[in-house]
Amino acid sequence: MSGEVPARTGRLRGVLRGPRPEAVPALVARACTLVGLLDIAAGVFPRFRNSRMHTLAEVLPGAFGPFAAALSLSAGVLLLLLAHGLRRRKRRAWRAAVILLPLGALAQFTYRHSLIGVLISLALLAPLLRHRSEFEALPDPRSRWRALANFVLMGAGSLLLGLVIVSVHPNRMVGNPSLADRISHVLYGLFGFEGPVDYQGTTSWTVAFSLGALGLLTAVTTVYLAFRPEHPAARLTEDDETRLRALLDKHGGRDSLGHFALRRDKAVVFSPSGKAAVTYRVVSGVMLASGDPIGDVEAWPGAIERFMDEAKAHSWTPAVMGCSETGGEVWTRETGLDALELGDEAVVRVADFSLAGRAMRNVRQMVKRIERAGYETRVRRIRDLSEGELDRIRRAAEAWRGTDTERGFSMALGRIGDPEDGDCLIATAHKADTDPGPYGDLKAVLHFVPWGTDGVSLDLMRRDRSADPGMNELLIVAALQAAPRLGVARVSLNFAMFRSALARGEKIGAGPVLRAWRGLLVFLSRWFQIESLYKFNAKFRPYWEPRFVVYRSSRDLPRIGFAAMQAEGFVNLALPRLLRHRAPAPRPCAHAVTERDVRAA
Repeated sequence: MSGEVPARTGRLRGVLRGPRPEAVPALVARACTLVGLLDIAAGVFPRFRNSRMHTLAEVLPGAFGPFAAALSLSAGVLLLLLAHGLRRRKRRAWRAAVILLPLGALAQFTYRHSLIGVLISLALLAPLLRHRSEFEALPDPRSRWRALANFVLMGAGSLLLGLVIVSVHPNRMVGNPSLADRISHVLYGLFGFEGPVDYQGTTSWTVAFSLGALGLLTAVTTVYLAFRPEHPAARLTEDDETRLRALLDKHGGRDSLGHFALRRDKAVVFSPSGKAAVTYRVVSGVMLASGDPIGDVEAWPGAIERFMDEAKAHSWTPAVMGCSETGGEVWTRETGLDALELGDEAVVRVADFSLAGRAMRNVRQMVKRIERAGYETRVRRIRDLSEGELDRIRRAAEAWRGTDTERGFSMALGRIGDPEDGDCLIATAHKADTDPGPYGDLKAVLHFVPWGTDGVSLDLMRRDRSADPGMNELLIVAALQAAPRLGVARVSLNFAMFRSALARGEKIGAGPVLRAWRGLLVFLSRWFQIESLYKFNAKFRPYWEPRFVVYRSSRDLPRIGFAAMQAEGFVNLALPRLLRHRAPAPRPCAHAVTERDVRAA
């Protein structure tokens, strides 16, 4: 199938390989880091300032004048913060460095008449000016929680560094203050007040100015992050969604994850022809796409090119989660990225499904037992539900969510009952109750999104925690049995991470490495339901479609993994609810998949 895609690797591999770390930005970042550490050392340790390196340290940018210790600390911390932006080729970091270094050189010449200080500044400034084209990356999307994160991290760093500053003058310290007194002195000093620790001579002024500088840096950077203009979060516009739906109408049968591109917390880039698109979200500096590109396979390279250009423009790390084998081949061939098998998607052919036979005995017995308990099922299209019943299902799904945060990104639509999603399939379980709750006789819900014209893909699984175990099996069987009358020939179930390792590791003859890997996955399943999802899916005798993660280099995998866990909702770094900035939500509210709902299986 990949042969259908026109090869353009000669141009794309050179242009689209992505924002690999360049030699000059990396070298400049290391130089800034080194100078920053030397500045901090010069401001903190008196022996360092009075050693043979004193001559060099005193002429570093920011280390002049009567407030040398405080200014060295300030310059050191700022240069350390600046180094990260320079390494990522950020334009604003380059501008800050270009302004900072000439000011440092001017100050050296004005206050110290030091040519060495001027030369050190110009030595760093020269490669910045010469290679300015390397620093073109645009800013990342902004959010208010970064101000809180900065306050916590900078505050903790200032506290630790301040404790070092207070403690490195033992010969000039009056008495023998306790650790609590030293911590109190640091806290007072960060706010500009005098603490309980006394020193002989001018050391008190040095410590006070140093602590005050750290406190000021923490306050200024936090205020800047809190009040700077906020970039809007990724959102599909109505025009973007209309264009994506048109592409799905023509090519939606290719990928079972295609309809999830319509999540409204994603952004999108289209190919120049408009015949293909890639949807994505930026998380912690990772430009994370999911599934295959949408649209005509022949136009995929154009959409991939736009995706990689966007990643390069912002210096984001490009990655793709859950693409098919065909998608992985196109991504790697066109961009030079690498691919790694992530797991398998369970797909059931409706024509082959049956509850008969020994292999289906457990599922058959569970379904019969639940039906005898008085449960009944209904499988319908969203457009066939009344507004009142749809509202009740929405409220129940929200209340039955197993986690405080929404989960789902690559295999979750994020909403139920949108007027535009009339083709979505919904399976519900009902049981007459003498004391019905706020949702009537509703006990469980499964939601499926369209997969072309003859398939559906599982999106959401929710159930009343007081209902009998086995609701998910009951509704999946009901959906599979109702599929023929609804024109559905294939049903995609959950994604099972590392399925092949789990399956091969339990077979006779598995080697020690494979058994050890399987043992680790079973251990991790206590938190991430890796094994339980695989076993749950395997009950329905599916065939398995491999899914891949596409990445730039092996060292990016931990960062991509962390970003994916954030996107899926397993890691939440948002502000506390009371402090969150509430963006307007003109379109329907979100409900995402929670894998925890399969635990009852």
